[in-house]
This record gives sequence, structure tokens and C-alpha cells, in this order.
Amino acid sequence: MAVTNHMLELWNTLEVSQNMGIEKRLYSSQLPFHIFATWTYDDKEYGIAFSYPDRINVDVNLFQTLKKLRVDLYDDRTLKHYKLLVIQLLEPTLKESFSWLCESLIAIIKNFDNEDDMVRTVLGHIEEWRNLFEKHAPGGLSSALQQGLYGELGFLKTLLTKSTFSVSDAVEYWVGSEPALRDFQGDSWAVEVKTSASNNPQGVIISSERQLDETLFNNLFLLHISLEKSRRNGESLPERVSSIRSLLDNDPSALSSFNAKLVKAGYFNEEEGLYLTNKYKTRDSRFYRIEKDFPRIKEQELREGVGEITYKIVLSACTDYRKPETEVLRTIQEND
Repeated sequence: MAVTNHMLELWNTLEVSQNMGIEKRLYSSQLPFHIFATWTYDDKEYGIAFSYPDRINVDVNLFQTLKKLRVDLYDDRTLKHYKLLVIQLLEPTLKESFSWLCESLIAIIKNFDNEDDMVRTVLGHIEEWRNLFEKHAPGGLSSALQQGLYGELGFLKTLLTKSTFSVSDAVEYWVGSEPALRDFQGDSWAVEVKTSASNNPQGVIISSERQLDETLFNNLFLLHISLEKSRRNGESLPERVSSIRSLLDNDPSALSSFNAKLVKAGYFNEEEGLYLTNKYKTRDSRFYRIEKDFPRIKEQELREGVGEITYKIVLSACTDYRKPETEVLRTIQEND
């Protein structure tokens, strides 16, 4: 079944209106707060609005430099002593992707029981959206970012098809689109995915001294995926995205979360056509357990004043630490 994107549905309904100014529609009467879909006919702007008590101080001047979003405050005429915080998208071509971010935010705050937490979370997400849209480039993801995302989604697909995790848990474990050190994380395990598409993929770049530091995890694994890249044969990034969406069809919440995470990873649905000519085949896929004398740099080993380390691991020196996929999946399932 198709996932319900209620925000997108409301925007489509509001578009029919040709009234000047901002039109708004209540997202749901079942939520603990008044949240609205908004549409500005004259400027063709889609938005989301949150009603909150005016006792809460909100400074929208912090967001006046945004290029693709606009944040405004109005008096809420339907509730006395309430304000309306309105976030509008200034680039209507990204309407669908923005709707998934809105849906994801609503899914978080619907479980709150006070307006203070709600407003604090909304403001935090505006800052996150600022960074996301400011980094967005019309040309889409670079070739390196495309193949990196393709590799991460490959392991997500493995979790969805070969593990006993629920689909919602599997999607939650994917944190590669967040400011996390590793790409997949559970309570006591993590998997960092490195994807190569070169003729000699024998080394991987580690981006920090903490990325392969197992201090906080009982089980830390490195997954190296070697790809064959072509313009004719294989699977494109949009095809892999589509295959995962099919696996999530029966869980609307997980599918909605997945779509929002794709946007946070820089993958905008509206730009899928940019990625159709790059196709991939998995040439090799190997897991390594990070333990004992595995060749890596750990934070505690650095001299004072040294940080932000980037280094390369030669995989041929790591053969003693290789683990089969079945063992890795069993280990993370038993230790979750």
C-alpha cells in the first residue's frame, strides 16, 4: 500500500484556494498541539505552522538569513494569547522532500505533553533544515556521495531482509544521514560502511579518530563494499531506494521515517533523474570486527593537542578480523 503523506495531501488541497495571503489547515485534531499545513497562493509557498503560548519567547531573527526557508511569527487569531510560528519553503520544486521533513518532525513532537518541549524541538529542526537546504546544490549528490549512500542502503536492505529486526527498528538503526560517527547504531553495536568503486579498492579512508574506536560499543564492525560502476548494467541509486520503499510498504511510519532520512542524506526525490545513469554491481562485500590490534587510530592514543585525524586502512592487513555476514547479523541481534 502507498504511505500516507498527510502534509502533502493538505498542501494539494490548499492549492485549490486562490485567496491572497496565507491559508492554513489543521493537520489533525488528534494531536496534542495545533499544527497546520500552510499555503501562500501569491508566493507559491508551502509551509507548516505551530501554535504556542505567547509566554514562550521565540526569536525568529535568528533565521532571517535563510535562503530556501522563511520563518515568521504571527498572532494566532483562533487562540487568545497564542502565537503562530510559520516555516515556509521558498523553493516549491522541493515540495515533496520538504513534506517528508515535516512529517518526521510531527512524528517526534506528537508524543510530547507540553508546548515548551514542542517549541524547543521545532526550533532545533529549523536549524537542522537550514543546514540541509543551504548545502543543497541543484546538481544533486556528488558521485562519491551517491555510491556511499548506495552502500549504506545496501546494508539497510540486509537488515530488512536477513535479520529478525522489525522494519521500524532497522530504519531507526540507520543514522548515516544524521551527525553520527557511524552509519548504523544499536544500543551496544555499530556498523561503519565504506564503499569503493575503484580498480584497486584495497584501502578505505577513516574520517576521524573516533570512527573505529570501539570504547562505547561491545561490538563494532567495518563493512567494506566494493562496487563495479557502469552506465549500462547494474542497479541505480533510485532503483535501490525504490526496492527499500517496497520492503517498507506495510509500515507507513517506517516508510515515512526512511523518506525523511533520505532527504537529510541529501537525496531529494525531485532529483532522482540525476542518478539514473550511474549503475552499480556489488563486486565484493566484507565485514571486519574492530577489536584487539585491528589497525586503526583511537582517540585515547593521540597526544594532547592532536585531533581531527583522517587516515587510510589497508584492508589486506585486516584479514584476521574478517567475519561472515551471518555471524555479524547474529551478533548484533543478540546484543541489541
